[in-house]
Amino acid sequence: MTQVFQRNAVTLLGKGEQTIVFAHGLGCNQDMWQYISSSFQNYQLVLFDHVGSGKSDLTAYHSEKYNALTGYAHDLIELLEHLHTSPVIFVGHSISSMIGMLAAIERPELFKSIIMIGPSPCYVNEEDYKGGFEQHEIHELLDLMEMNFAGWASYLAPLVIDYQQQPHVKDELEALFVSSNPRIAREFAEVTFFSDYRAQLHELTIPTLIIQCAEDSIVPVHVGQYMADRIPNNELVVMGARGHYPHISHPAATISHIKHFLKK
Repeated sequence: MTQVFQRNAVTLLGKGEQTIVFAHGLGCNQDMWQYISSSFQNYQLVLFDHVGSGKSDLTAYHSEKYNALTGYAHDLIELLEHLHTSPVIFVGHSISSMIGMLAAIERPELFKSIIMIGPSPCYVNEEDYKGGFEQHEIHELLDLMEMNFAGWASYLAPLVIDYQQQPHVKDELEALFVSSNPRIAREFAEVTFFSDYRAQLHELTIPTLIIQCAEDSIVPVHVGQYMADRIPNNELVVMGARGHYPHISHPAATISHIKHFLKK
């Protein structure tokens, strides 16, 4: 247990028989959950950093393992096995939603339900599917990360978060981005933006909540409906909000939607 917990810098909070596991997205770490985690103290909370992010063990990162989301999904499965708890509630932001989905498809008995915030199974536009990006746009973003990592952070932060009411959250998110290991962050970005798990959506049988913002510069709003049409047991909530990080920019509304789902 110690080795797994150290690898992913696991933090345990709260008191409760039911466990919620929070998983962050690209360029972030477990600190991103600070705006909503305190509202779930009647649960046991598990926060962690994906290998290569935050305070995780960087020596555990190997490009060969993490060149697909299955590497991260297997880490998650191993973490859940070491928790020795009843099936967990999994909350994943952005690409971690897909990581959680892959883990739940492989080991459904470990999950009670899944909450996806801003998920997407595929970010690339195709003839019959609009994921939000052309391939050349993704390559340009990856090139920027490689040539000017700080510039990438300052460019992306104001695009992905609604900071009009709380200007400080943009600066916090930018600082979070730039604190990442540049090489690993770029590799994680490439894996993220070129992944395609549309064909696996129908295999997810765990009760699922999809939270989508009405205006999201990363994930078009219709992607949420696309997923809802293909995941067998799901509920879709489209928040009247902007940005890709509603748990930071609109925490109260995000908390409300999660709690409403958990009561069912």
